[in-house]
Amino acid sequence: MIRSVYPADTAFSTPVENQYDVVVIGAGPAGATVSALLAERGYSVVVLERSTIPRFHIGESLIPETYWPLKRLGLVDKMKASAFPKKFSVQFISEGWKESAPFFFDEHCELESSQTWQVERADFDKMLAENAVEKGATVRTQAQVLEVLFDGDRATGVKVKLTDDDGNVESREIQSKIVVDCSGNSAFLSNRLKLRVADPYLQKGAIWTYFKGARRGEGKNENATLVMQTKGQKTWFWFIPLRNDIVSIGCTGEMSHMFPKGSTPAETYHREMKLCPALENRLENAEQCMEFFMTKDFSYSSTQAAGDGWVLCGDAFGFLDPVYSSGVYLALKGGEFVADAAHNALSSGDISARTLGAWQEEYRFGVSNFRKLVYAFYTPGFSFGSFLKAHPQFKSNLVDILIGAVFKPEHSKMFEAMGEVVPERLK
Repeated sequence: MIRSVYPADTAFSTPVENQYDVVVIGAGPAGATVSALLAERGYSVVVLERSTIPRFHIGESLIPETYWPLKRLGLVDKMKASAFPKKFSVQFISEGWKESAPFFFDEHCELESSQTWQVERADFDKMLAENAVEKGATVRTQAQVLEVLFDGDRATGVKVKLTDDDGNVESREIQSKIVVDCSGNSAFLSNRLKLRVADPYLQKGAIWTYFKGARRGEGKNENATLVMQTKGQKTWFWFIPLRNDIVSIGCTGEMSHMFPKGSTPAETYHREMKLCPALENRLENAEQCMEFFMTKDFSYSSTQAAGDGWVLCGDAFGFLDPVYSSGVYLALKGGEFVADAAHNALSSGDISARTLGAWQEEYRFGVSNFRKLVYAFYTPGFSFGSFLKAHPQFKSNLVDILIGAVFKPEHSKMFEAMGEVVPERLK
């Protein structure tokens, strides 16, 4: 069964030195990727994680393009050997009951990468952190970064509070050539430097929980991610099958609709579930097995990706609505971009904002393609089915984005066509 509290793994209670080439804040997918790739190149890297490992986290559905960062990290064989359910498809349900045909990824591309996984993040993130250690990085848990140290505008390290297994606390300064902020949605540096900007079109919130015994799809579609719009399309549910007959099920909608005064998360959740007969049917013989969780106003970006001696990565740089399960992929892919930029900076002796942020234009382009598809999803009256009937030539572009192949310039023509029925925000 999923647990929200896990025993700490003492393998990450490692002593830390006073100086490293790179300090990474946060040991999630972005931080583990950056640190593994830089340590593999021979740089001294420390990852400072304020929590323990493993720990509970949302964001369980991987899209197919995660295969390539996982391959570079050397983790594909471990993923294949894991008990994580194999994911071959995604399926959309509109108006609470109208079920589309599943999108099978291998019908678009027959490569091995067309099969991906549904993961419990506690185990998945631990695998990534262990891989970073195996490649030479130091991962230290119960390490709360209090401050990024600056000499003028240049980051020079961090001040950190370290807690050992006996509860003893020590404050330290750790010097480094580069600080990489992978602190997740707490966005440590972005908030402190006032770089974080909320997406005005995506002021959403989510409430989620877990069920045991929910009815899944059949055959190859058994472990599909379901995106289930409710009647009236004010909210939608995700349905993500996990191990041990557990399913992650969350509801997303406008903040005011999800969190009205006088309503509890449970009341809102059950109110919206009644507007989704397809979900109620799948939960007929299921039992809720965890408490409710919630998050608010989660779509944002940063106006700047890097400065002299520092760089943002993953959710610390920005986060997009979860409708297309892009979060883990963007963290891994962003980790690759940042690791390569940091290597170029260290090897050339140029740790300027320009060198450390050289990747951001390409990365922002890919994220913008995800974002435009999210905007389309939330546009009242817009239907992907109707759009593809009118423009069948764009089916491959749509599936490209669903699998995560968002860095292709040819997607612009599809969004030009969508702009005829979707507001100008797509342009």
